[in-house]
Amino acid sequence: MAASPGRTTRPHRLPKVQVSKIRKTGLWAVLIPASALLSLCLQWASVPAAMLLGPMLVGLVFALRGADLYVPFWAFSAAQSVVGCMVALTINPSILASLVFNWPVMLLAVAMVIVFGALVGLGLMRFGTLPGNTAAWGTSPGGAVAMTAMAESFGADIRMVAFMQYLRIFVVVLTASGVSRLLLEHTAELTERSWSMGFDAPLGHLIQTLILVASGFILGRLGRIPAGALLLPMVVGAALNSLGLMVITLPPWLLWSAYASLGWYIGLRFTPETFRYALLAIPQQLLAILGLMALCGGTAWMLTAWAGVDPLSAYLAASPGGLDSVVIIAMGSGCDVPFVLSLQTLRLFAVLLTGPMVARLLCRISWFKDQGTGLHI
Repeated sequence: MAASPGRTTRPHRLPKVQVSKIRKTGLWAVLIPASALLSLCLQWASVPAAMLLGPMLVGLVFALRGADLYVPFWAFSAAQSVVGCMVALTINPSILASLVFNWPVMLLAVAMVIVFGALVGLGLMRFGTLPGNTAAWGTSPGGAVAMTAMAESFGADIRMVAFMQYLRIFVVVLTASGVSRLLLEHTAELTERSWSMGFDAPLGHLIQTLILVASGFILGRLGRIPAGALLLPMVVGAALNSLGLMVITLPPWLLWSAYASLGWYIGLRFTPETFRYALLAIPQQLLAILGLMALCGGTAWMLTAWAGVDPLSAYLAASPGGLDSVVIIAMGSGCDVPFVLSLQTLRLFAVLLTGPMVARLLCRISWFKDQGTGLHI
């Protein structure tokens, strides 16, 4: 039927909902390969936690450009379970043997580092501009990925916690590399990079690991356990792995999927306002990081003076950096790697298990002080 004279035909338009879905699909089609490419570049440059930082940075750029994307909470919880398995994988018989042999001094060193982290967090809460819970989690000297994954379950701002944790790792890794070069007169060499995706991982071990991941995810949700998706696989997996009852297998494709989910979950939630706030908070965060490093240096002195540990091993063992990056530096510097790995692993578990309690305690202390002075954070 011909159009009526004087009446123009309107082009057919798709419904807004359909247009939004097509736009989001196109954005994801760009976001995923861009994140993978940046992760590979960062890994080639030997940047710690490259698989997480790549997606987080790309997600941040997309969020600041107005991309209306988000990662569902179930994907975030599943990623937490994978991280829990990754932490459990650090427990093995050699680590347990070193812990048994050196447990008194190790427990004292771990307690000191946890107390120092709490003191620095309290200082940020009292004299800085960060919210109490966020400052407590951001200064926790544990694994950055695990701390970031747990923080939101306890009411902290996951964006600022991630920003603080990875800023600390950057400063600590640079300092540790410099100390290694100064004491040994050479730069620590990184371990050989692997670019395999791990599709040839043993199927039986992989299925067991996926069952552990799924169990932690489901039980954590059903039991309403704060950060249960991370803590349950971590504790159960560590017990099974150390007893030889299970071989935890985490191929690179699984780790990248988990890290990417965490990175996108964080990066895509930034806004221009929160990003500007994070940049303005850098000076106080750097001051807190340097203060924590100085206090941990006192722990290293204690290990050298009381336990006879060589200075470099003591410094790396007490360093408040990431477990993976510190161990890489230790392996390249020729120091006592089992001692460094044992103390770092013990501290990681201790911080993960005590982190919620310490964060609540710091918030209560800050609240009582506010009530007494009439101030409110």
